[in-house]
Amino acid sequence: MQTLIKVLPLLAIWLLACSNEVRTENQHATAPPPDGKSIYKINCVQCHGLYGNMGASGSFDLTVSTLSLEERIQVITNGRNTMLPFGSLLSEEKIKAVAEYTLTLKTTEE
Repeated sequence: MQTLIKVLPLLAIWLLACSNEVRTENQHATAPPPDGKSIYKINCVQCHGLYGNMGASGSFDLTVSTLSLEERIQVITNGRNTMLPFGSLLSEEKIKAVAEYTLTLKTTEE
C-alpha cells in the first residue's frame, strides 16, 4: 500500500506530461500558399485553355497579354468584357496566385 501511495503521484505527473494539451510550433503553422496553377485549371481553363491561348467565348489570349500583375488581379477580381468577376468566388490570395500563374503562360520571343 505504501508503494502505491508513492507511485500514484509520479504516475499522475507522467500522465499530465503526456496529455494532448502539449502544443508544438508545427500546430500553429500557416497553411501553404494557394496553388495558382490548380486554381487556374478549375476556374479558367474552360475559356482560356490549358496554355492560356484557347480564346473561347471571347477570352483574351494570355500568352500575348501585356497586363501587369496588378492589372491581372483587377481583371480577375472585377471581370472585363465577357469575363465574369471572380472577386466574390475566390479569396484575394487565390486571385493573386492565379494572376501570378498567368504570367508564366506568356510566350517569349526568340
